[in-house]
Amino acid sequence: MSTTPGVIEVHLKTAEQLFNSFDPSPFHERDLDEEAERYIVGWAREIKGTGRLQLIVTLPEAACKTGVARHIPGAIHYYFNTRALQVRQELRELLRIGWRSLAIGLAVLLACFLAVQYMSVAFSQSTTGRLMEQSLIILGWVANWRPLEIFLYDWWPIRRRLMLLRRLAEMPVEVRAASGGLS
Repeated sequence: MSTTPGVIEVHLKTAEQLFNSFDPSPFHERDLDEEAERYIVGWAREIKGTGRLQLIVTLPEAACKTGVARHIPGAIHYYFNTRALQVRQELRELLRIGWRSLAIGLAVLLACFLAVQYMSVAFSQSTTGRLMEQSLIILGWVANWRPLEIFLYDWWPIRRRLMLLRRLAEMPVEVRAASGGLS
């Protein structure tokens, strides 16, 4: 793990630009502006590895002295922690669906195998019987397609997003006054 944090810098004219203007919550619980979130998350994705992140919010000196500016670090931590909890719930729900789908798929597969055993005795080796047997075997395996897809592929991107949001929720946030001509 790197000791030098990956730095994400955001330059704003006012502290309110960081937040969704339609969210009536107090500032420390307010949603981030969609573009601000996209910018921060996008830069965090660009920083390779699992090392520390740091967010520096640069504001004009007058804007740094407002109450809103003082709430920025807590609001950012709260926002990304809340998003991480939502994504964690999404992952848990996907895995719950996967287990249910697997139970159903295995039951269908077992029923198909039992039907194939019955058909092999009942229809001996007729062409129609073999066609029906092969169709049932295919049906049994197709019934397991979704759980296999969930457990082999679908959960990885959600887990990766969860880990990124946790890193963002834990990153140090610093609010700085702009040096010079930020307008």
